Amino acid sequence: MNISDLLSADRIVCGLALGSKKRALEALSQLLSQATEVSLSDTQIVDGLLARERLGSTGLGHGVAIPHGRFKDVDQAVGAFVRLEEGVDFDAIDGDPVDLMFALIVPEESTEEHLQLLASLAEMFSDATIREGLRRCGSAQDIEKVVSHWRAGGNRVASSR
Repeated sequence: MNISDLLSADRIVCGLALGSKKRALEALSQLLSQATEVSLSDTQIVDGLLARERLGSTGLGHGVAIPHGRFKDVDQAVGAFVRLEEGVDFDAIDGDPVDLMFALIVPEESTEEHLQLLASLAEMFSDATIREGLRRCGSAQDIEKVVSHWRAGGNRVASSR
């Protein structure tokens, strides 16, 4: 599975003004709950993402976070992306505020796929050119293009299904 396969324009938002980590996770959860592959409410998703955050921040540094979790009522891996107008405190490893957030939810039994997707996302976001490109994007379609053109190290992930 390509990282770009996780996203669709209706699950990408540019320039949201949110004042906290919790509000950002709520926005991502609303986007994820609208996916046809997901039979969860936004409340169930945000509760799962917050539970994962309590185990340790998913803030990678450089203004990036990848909140994620495995859920029972998810048919396949689904992602949502939000670019914030201003970064929020995310307890990231470098202490920098987060303005780029890619949320990932996968089926509960998809442990290997989950880890492979996280590794690919971390690799993509480690590329400063990608991060800056995403920050310059003005639309969901622009973000889709940046993500779909990323080809470092191979962003294909074998599906566990």
